[in-house]
Amino acid sequence: MITITTYLTFNGNCREAMTFYKNCLGGELNFQTIGESPISEKMPEKMKKCILHSSLSKDRFELMASDMVEEKGLIKGNAVSLMLNCSSEQEIKEFYQKLSEDGKQTHPLETSFWGTLFGNLTDKYGNHWLLHYQNEK
Repeated sequence: MITITTYLTFNGNCREAMTFYKNCLGGELNFQTIGESPISEKMPEKMKKCILHSSLSKDRFELMASDMVEEKGLIKGNAVSLMLNCSSEQEIKEFYQKLSEDGKQTHPLETSFWGTLFGNLTDKYGNHWLLHYQNEK
């Protein structure tokens, strides 16, 4: 089965952002710094504490990220959103509240015309989230 995993890029604050996501969503968080990697020798000293790769995993959920920004810099846009399918009404409300802290609630949680609890937000790092819960009534 083919899968797709979200991979976020940050500009020096990957550890902070991924720790925030862990606090919001739970799961197991792992980091590898540039200094801990084989490419360490080729990188400037100031980059050795930057995150080469990180992963946050919980159940079937996985979010990956890095501080490795291309030379042209980090360009944030609105073409991609993170879709979070939640397993309960309590979970979606908790995740929505935590992820929107210091961000912007762009669409409050409400029952949609297609019958699900749905909302969206932009978190404090500029990432767009869509939260969805299919009530099993």
